[in-house]
Amino acid sequence: MPSAGNAVAREHPHGHTHEHGGNHQESSGETVTLEQRVLAKNEGLAEANRVWLASQGIVAVNLMSSPGAGKTTLLERTVRDLAERRQVAVIEGDQETMLDAERIKRAGCTVVQVNTGAGCHLDAEMMNGALAALSPGAGSLVFVENVGNLVCPALFDLGERSRVVIISVTEGTDKPLKYPHMFAAADLVVINKIDLLPYVDFDVDLCEKYARSVNPDVHVLTVSATTGAGMDDWYRWVAAQN
Repeated sequence: MPSAGNAVAREHPHGHTHEHGGNHQESSGETVTLEQRVLAKNEGLAEANRVWLASQGIVAVNLMSSPGAGKTTLLERTVRDLAERRQVAVIEGDQETMLDAERIKRAGCTVVQVNTGAGCHLDAEMMNGALAALSPGAGSLVFVENVGNLVCPALFDLGERSRVVIISVTEGTDKPLKYPHMFAAADLVVINKIDLLPYVDFDVDLCEKYARSVNPDVHVLTVSATTGAGMDDWYRWVAAQN
């Protein structure tokens, strides 16, 4: 098992395509079939991950957002604040670099970096490999910071316990309407960077209304990962995932 604070890089090729060129009428059926096979394979691997995680009493939380919404900052504060309460480990997903993993390492957490290259999301196979490298202890909490993207990650189950979508107040109130599949797949929406509300045109109540219009049962929290405002609510939600 990597020692606390170590960052281990793992490279993964991208497993499917998002290209839409060529003769659409002739290829569309083949493309749909291929995507169905990819997703079906992923579902099987995700279920295997879920069974193993449950057998170890490990809670995995998948964090998804646009680039720059504050996932890493949220994780840094979370790792520091929960360090004395529970064993925490992190899987970092990015197309390139270990920059975010190094930030998490400095916060004092075991972390594995998964670089997806041209890929726009993590998948269950990558999750399986990262868990093997991470070797989290029984009863631990594993956060997965997915690749910054509000489309593809929603399609790929990793075997996680819960899915969290993070949106920052600098992104615009209507994000849940523009990316409904992502918000429909979420167990929790975290509205981050509320310390910037006096300086931006963002309606928290309306954003929450939009989120619930596509996912009536979703929980919504407002936080500032920078100042710490609202973070106790986040920690209570995390604790309730056991």
